[in-house]
This record gives sequence, C-alpha cells and structure tokens, in this order.
Amino acid sequence: MTIRVMIVDDQMMVRQGFTVLLNLEPDIEVVGQAVDGLDALEKVTELRPDVVLMDVRMPQLGGIEATRRITGPPESTVKVLVLTTFDLDEYVYEALRAGASGFLLKDASAAELAQAVRVVAAGEALLAPTVTKRLIAEFARLPGAPRTPLKERVGDLTERETEVLSLIANGLSNAEIATELVVAEQTVKTHVSRILVKLNLRDRTQAAVFAYETGLVRPAGY
Repeated sequence: MTIRVMIVDDQMMVRQGFTVLLNLEPDIEVVGQAVDGLDALEKVTELRPDVVLMDVRMPQLGGIEATRRITGPPESTVKVLVLTTFDLDEYVYEALRAGASGFLLKDASAAELAQAVRVVAAGEALLAPTVTKRLIAEFARLPGAPRTPLKERVGDLTERETEVLSLIANGLSNAEIATELVVAEQTVKTHVSRILVKLNLRDRTQAAVFAYETGLVRPAGY
C-alpha cells in the first residue's frame, strides 16, 4: 500500500526538497503541499493523506494548532510527523500534547525521512531514536504536564501489558520488546494493540507520553 504524504512548510525549498526525496521511494507518494496551517486544514480534507509532515513555526496558523485540529476529531486517521530544526525545540512537547505521532529533525538524511514516514504510518515505533527518549523525558518534566493518578488510568491493564507499556516508553521497538520478554513479536503487537484500545490512545508515541505523565516511567534522575 502506498503511503500518501502531505508536506506543510512555509519554505518552498523545504517542501520541494522533501517532495523529491519522498517521491523516489516506491511505497510513498507526496499528494500535496501546504504553505501554512490554514492551508493544511483545507487540503487535508481534500487530499486525505496518511501522514502530514508538519513544520512548527509558520504564518497564519502554526503547526501546533494545525496538528490539534487535524488529529482532534475522533474519526481522524491522519498521522502528523512534526519537523523541527532543534532536537530540544520546546514546541515539540506541545506538538506531542496536541496529538502529533512523532517528530524528526530537518537535517535528517533521505533514508531517515522515508523511514520516519513509514514508522508513523504504521504507528509501530517512536521516531528519531537519538533524540526521542530524551525529548519525551523532557516533555514529562515541563511545568503543567498533567499527572493523572496511575491507578485510575492503568488499572485495566494486565501486568504484562503494563510491562510492555514501560518498555515502549523506554524507546524499545516491538522486536526489542519481544527479545526482552522472550516472546514472539506478534505477541508484542497484540499487547500493544490492546494497550492502545484500553487507554484510548492513538499510537505508541502517545502511549510513551502517557507512561511518563502517569509516573509509570520516570525520566532519568527523577
């Protein structure tokens, strides 16, 4: 199945460059571009992309609010991948809270860009392994990050599902979790699916953030 992608960035060179790179991939098709958040909201409905590559700082309507509006409706299946220039951009945390599925540095290689799109489309893993764990940990430390009582939110999870959730939050892939728990990878996928359904979460990124917010996993040093 071809992954349909829309690129949202106010810089034409970025949009064109990413379009060329992604259209070289046999399983990815760039179906459109938008110059800002308002433009993106109009075109998402028309183009129905699977993944939106979203810049943060744009005129008219920024990427954070655009992400919130795109992913907010319960019927929405669009995944948003936030593009950022800095690996500790404070806006990335807001984007995660707004519903983004992941984030990627703009200086990523063509291969990393394509793989990030595939990962977000599949909803199977966190992005940018070199920075993801640190970003999520930092996100959890920010003032105002909610701290929902753990028992109220994870009470429906089994002991094994809780264990899998902790490993997701620590950045492990399905294959790595399978190795850690000495089970089949398909078994891990089943656990992940049940976790998302029970907690009413969209994907693994939200699951990881949830684990930090509830205190199930603590950032290093806390």
